[in-house]
Amino acid sequence: MRLTKLAFVAATAIGLTAPAAMADLVFPALSYRTGPYAPNGIPFADGYADYLTLVNERDGGIGGEKTRLLECETEYNTTKGVECYEATKGEGALVYQPLSTGITYQLIPKATADGIPIHSMGYGRTSAANGKVFEWVFNYPGTYWDAASIIVKYIMNQEGGKDLNGEKIALVYHNSAYGKEPIRTLEELSKKHGFELLLLPVDHPGQEQKATWLQIRKERPDYVVMWGWGVMNQVAIREAASIRFPMDKFIGVWWSASENDVLPAGEAADGYKAIAMHGVGMDFPVYSDLKTHVYDKGLSAGAGDQHGTVLYNRGMLAAMLAVEAARTAQGIHGTAKITPAMMRDGMENLEITDEKLEALGLKDFVPTFTVSCANHGVPGLGAIQQWNAKDKTWKIISPFIAADRDVVDPLIEEDSAAYAAEAGITPRACE
Repeated sequence: MRLTKLAFVAATAIGLTAPAAMADLVFPALSYRTGPYAPNGIPFADGYADYLTLVNERDGGIGGEKTRLLECETEYNTTKGVECYEATKGEGALVYQPLSTGITYQLIPKATADGIPIHSMGYGRTSAANGKVFEWVFNYPGTYWDAASIIVKYIMNQEGGKDLNGEKIALVYHNSAYGKEPIRTLEELSKKHGFELLLLPVDHPGQEQKATWLQIRKERPDYVVMWGWGVMNQVAIREAASIRFPMDKFIGVWWSASENDVLPAGEAADGYKAIAMHGVGMDFPVYSDLKTHVYDKGLSAGAGDQHGTVLYNRGMLAAMLAVEAARTAQGIHGTAKITPAMMRDGMENLEITDEKLEALGLKDFVPTFTVSCANHGVPGLGAIQQWNAKDKTWKIISPFIAADRDVVDPLIEEDSAAYAAEAGITPRACE
C-alpha cells in the first residue's frame, strides 16, 4: 500500500518518516525525538524500532509478512499526535501506541469509531482496562492506578507491614492529565491506610520546582511519590538532594524511572527508587540476537546509543507485545495478512507465558499474563527498582507486587461506567 500524494504531503509536514519499501503489517509509532521530552521519547522509539527490525531480519517478519514502521513526530503535543493519527491510519495501521496520556484521551473515541486498537501500555486512561466498555483500548501489563497502589503497598512493607496512620505522603506530579491520574486512587488509599496525602503539582515542563521542595522541607513528608516526565524528573531529584530528602524514601512511577532522570544528579541520586513494569539492563538473550541481526548490520535506530536503558527496554517490550498480538491474530483468523479488527482480536486473546518469553530471549523480563474480553489491563504487577550511582545501574530490589484490587477495581468500574453513559456505549457481555 502506498501513501497517496495528498497523504504524503500532509504526513511530511508533521514529521512522518515514509519508508522506501512498503509491507503489509503496519505499525505506526507516534514518537517524539524533538521538543522538551525528546530525551525520554528517543530511547523508547529506538527500542520499538529495533525490535521490529529484529523480527524482520531474524524471523522474516511475522508469519512471513514483513513489518513496516511508520514513525510520526508528535513532540509530545496532543494536537500533533492527533494529526499523526489522521495521517497514518489509512495505511493499514494495526495498532497505535501514543506514548502520551493526552494523545491517548483524544484518540480513544476516534480509534474506536475507526476500528483501530490502541495500546497505552502503563499510561492513558486507566479505566480502559474494562474491556466491556473499551473494546478497542488496551493498557496491559498495568495501569497508573495499579502503580499507585503498588507503591503504597511497598511503603507499607517498608514500614513493617502495618497501616500508615499519622504518616504523610507527598505526590509531586506533572500538572497534566498524566500527572493527575493517580490522585483519586491515592485519596482512596489514604482513607484506607490512614496517611495524609499532600498534593504538589509541577507545571510543564518542570524546570521550576524551588517552591515545591521548600514546601516539602516545611511539611516533612515521610515519603515522596513522583509522577513526572522529562526534565521534571531530573530537576526533582536534584532539588530533593538539595534539601537532603532521603533518596530511599523518594519513589517514582515507571515514567520517572530512567537513566535520564538520575544521571544529571550524579552521586546525589544514589538510592532513588521507582516502580518497574519490566526488567532492567541487557542481561537477556534477546540482546545477543539484536547484536547479530540489528546492531552489527548497522540497522539500529537513532544514534544507536540507547541499548539497555530503561526506556529502550520499554519500547522493546511494547513492540514485542504488538508482534505477539499480531501473531495471535494470525492464528485466530488463519491468515498472515491481518486487519486492524483482527489485530484487536489478537490483543484480546494475547497470552504471555514463561515458555513464550524464554523462546523470545526475554525470560524473566516481564510477568506472565493473559488478556481477556473483560480485562484489558492485566496483570497489574510492579516491582521496585533502585539506582546505584556508583555503578550507574538500576537494580530490581523487590518481587513483583500485586495492585490493591479492592481499591482499584471499583474505581475502574465507576469511571468506565461514567464514560459509557456519556459516550452512549452499551457494555458488551463477556463470558
